[in-house]
Amino acid sequence: MCYYVDSSLTKKDIRRIYNIGTEGADYTPTAFMSGFTHEKLPVILDETPQELSAANWGLIPVWAKDEEIRRQTLNAKIETIKDKPAFRKSYESRCLVIVKGFYEWKWLDTKGREKHKHYLTLKNQEVFSLAGIYSHWTNPQTEEELTTFSVVTTQANELMAEIHNIKHRMPVVLYKATENDWLRGAEIEEFAYPNHECDLQAVDLDYRPTLFD
Repeated sequence: MCYYVDSSLTKKDIRRIYNIGTEGADYTPTAFMSGFTHEKLPVILDETPQELSAANWGLIPVWAKDEEIRRQTLNAKIETIKDKPAFRKSYESRCLVIVKGFYEWKWLDTKGREKHKHYLTLKNQEVFSLAGIYSHWTNPQTEEELTTFSVVTTQANELMAEIHNIKHRMPVVLYKATENDWLRGAEIEEFAYPNHECDLQAVDLDYRPTLFD
């Protein structure tokens, strides 16, 4: 799964890397962002690819009467995305969720009482994106308009299966070379592992060396 990311990216960083306008994006760069806070992250939407946008994490489908569903829509499984009621009207609305890295915990016992926090980045690319889908939703009570998104996940590759060793999932990680394919609506199955692979590297943030290491 994917619930925590490093979004400590300034607009200047994103302009330099993506060469797009950033004036309209309102978000706070954060090194450890929890999806459960439903804060805004920097995203590039397929409908406005030359402009940076900001969207709240946790997709709210257009038919929702309130925001309660978004705690269950932080992630969207690529294998079932076309069928789930929350996603089937949004799976063709693609976005890039721009990050410097993401976090996952490895269980060291079967109960999950002891875990090691890992930080994942993409080799040879300082900034990358996670595949996302999004929805524009209007709150029927306040008429506030929100753009919300889900991170698309797939079966874990070899590295992530070792780290995410209970559910064996990972976000769909996009290289610069594959971002346009995602935004332009390439078949979603193409991005499922093992059809799509990424070269991740991991740091165990809880590792403490001993005299015998």
